[in-house]
Amino acid sequence: MSDNRQTALADAAFPCIGRVGLDGMLVSFGDALSEPANRAALAFRAALDAAAPAGVEESATSLVSAFLRFDALRVDFGTLRSEIRGLLDSRDWYAADLPGGRRLWRIPTVYGTDLAPQLAEAAEAVGLDTETAVAQIAETRVRVQTIGFAPGQPYLGELPPAWDIPRQTDLTDPVPVGALTVAIRQLVLFSVSTPTGWRHIGQTAFRPFRPEAEAPFVLRPGDEVLFEAVTRETYERLCAAGPDGGAVSEAIR
Repeated sequence: MSDNRQTALADAAFPCIGRVGLDGMLVSFGDALSEPANRAALAFRAALDAAAPAGVEESATSLVSAFLRFDALRVDFGTLRSEIRGLLDSRDWYAADLPGGRRLWRIPTVYGTDLAPQLAEAAEAVGLDTETAVAQIAETRVRVQTIGFAPGQPYLGELPPAWDIPRQTDLTDPVPVGALTVAIRQLVLFSVSTPTGWRHIGQTAFRPFRPEAEAPFVLRPGDEVLFEAVTRETYERLCAAGPDGGAVSEAIR
């Protein structure tokens, strides 16, 4: 981590612990998304689950925080806070290794065409021609930073700095399941069909949310993804290949 980033985190008094309602606790590693803060949240949540403090019933991560829910009848907030603070102070979570069990996914993606009509608009906002824009996206290995907005829907990043383009002020028509969208150096792979303010630049045949499956959320925070470019013809063929849409995965070692 850069000296400037370390100073900013220290000035902001992160990491910090806050209460959420009667039975929730939030451990925050920043007030804005950054790679170190996201890494810290993922690593800390894994360590928290391994430590299994008495009374903690579940945990989850957001972009820069780890949330835990506890049984307020078994343990009081102050006692649990002291235990969590001890774990928090045990190491530098911003430099921690990411948790094990992660997977690298390669998801075939058709960029542009009428299936993803905002590719040219996004490329222009970045200052690139569409071919170069596609190459940058397709060759960038992005991390699932969190799951949110809809069931099983991943937010992935970070893209190169030029992709720090804003969301649209107006919503577009609903994008389909498997839509790949972009804004603020992140990609979102849509698990449901919905209107969005993110620009629709690619389309996959991959279903991130499978309510019929034993594990309905396919991608998990910490997983990594390459959205590999394929032709429209290949995409059409993969639509009949099942919910993975031609995607393959392997363990990250």
